[in-house]
Amino acid sequence: MGKKRETITIYDVAREAGVSMATVSRVVNGNPNVKPVTRKKVLETIRQMGYRPNAVARGLASKRTTTVGVVIPDISYAFFAELTRGIEDIANMYHYNIMLCNSDLQKDKELQLTEALLEKQVDGLLFLGGEVTQEHREIFAGAQVPIVLAATFDEVEKSRPYVTIDQVGAAKEATQVLIQEGHERIGLLGGPLTDPIIGYPRYQGYKEALAEEGIAFNDQWVRLGNYRYDSGLEAAKELLAMEDAPTAIFAVNDEMAVGAIHAAQDQGLKVPDDVSVIGFDNTPLASQVRPLLSTVSVPMYDIGAVAMRLLTKYMNDETIEENEVVLPHRLRLADSTRLKEE
Repeated sequence: MGKKRETITIYDVAREAGVSMATVSRVVNGNPNVKPVTRKKVLETIRQMGYRPNAVARGLASKRTTTVGVVIPDISYAFFAELTRGIEDIANMYHYNIMLCNSDLQKDKELQLTEALLEKQVDGLLFLGGEVTQEHREIFAGAQVPIVLAATFDEVEKSRPYVTIDQVGAAKEATQVLIQEGHERIGLLGGPLTDPIIGYPRYQGYKEALAEEGIAFNDQWVRLGNYRYDSGLEAAKELLAMEDAPTAIFAVNDEMAVGAIHAAQDQGLKVPDDVSVIGFDNTPLASQVRPLLSTVSVPMYDIGAVAMRLLTKYMNDETIEENEVVLPHRLRLADSTRLKEE
C-alpha cells in the first residue's frame, strides 16, 4: 500500500500562488471580485497541487453542509429508484449533495439511519415510502433541520410536509376498469394490511369500488403478499385454481401483477380473453411483460423532484405555498385488460 499523501491546505495553495488565503477562498467559492489573471493563477496552482476544499471545515464555518440525507426503503425496487432520480436532479440543480441510505424495509435500521444522518449535520432530510411511527415522530421532533416525506405521509401529525398521490382513489379507479369490463369476480393481490401507506389504502380503494357498484366483497378472492413477483405468482395460482375463480385481478403493484399474468399463462389461460389483469405504479416491468400490462401510472420521478424542491424551500427559508402535495396519477391501459386507452 502506498504512503498516504500529505493533505494540501488552503495555506499551501496561497503560499505557492503568492496570494492571500482570502483570495484563494474567493476563487474556490466563485466570488467574482478576483482579477482574471489572479483567478487563472490560483486555479492552475490548485490543479497542480491537487488541492481539494475541505467540505467539513467549510460546513462548520457556514453552519451548512449542502448535504441532504435520504432514507429509502428498497433501492432495488424500480419505484424508489425512479423517485430517487427526481430527488437527485433537483438536488444537483440547487447544488446539494445527496447522502442515500437504504433501510432494506427494516424499521429498526430505518430509525438508526435517520438518526445517523441527522448526526452528520445534513441540512435537510427526505424520508421515503415507509410508515411513520411514534418512534419516527420522536426522532423528527428532535431534528434541527427540515424534514419532508415522499411517497408517504404521517397519519397522526398531518402537518408534516409530504408529497404523494391519492392511493385510495387510484386503487378505486383501477378496480373500476375491471368492473367496466363486466367482471363481478375480481381478485385482489394485496400487500400487508398493516402497511398504512400502500397495503391498506389500495385494499380500501378496491373495496370501495366494489361497494359503489353493488358487487359483494368476497375475502376468498383476496390474497396478501409482500409486493414481490413470487408472491404474486403463487397468490394468483391459488385464486385461479378456485372453483369460482376470479375472471379479473387487481394487483397492488406491477411485480405482483406480472406474477398474475404468468400464473394465468401457466394454467393455459389467455390474458385478457380469459382473465384481465391490472397493476399499479407503471414501473419498467409494465412494458417488459407480454401482454403489455395495464397499470396505474404513478409520477415517481415527479414525487422525488417535488419533494426535493419543497425541502430546498424549507432549507432556504423560501415562501411555502403548499406543504401537503398530492400529485395526479393516471390510468395506463394496455393489453392485459380489454379496455384500452382511447
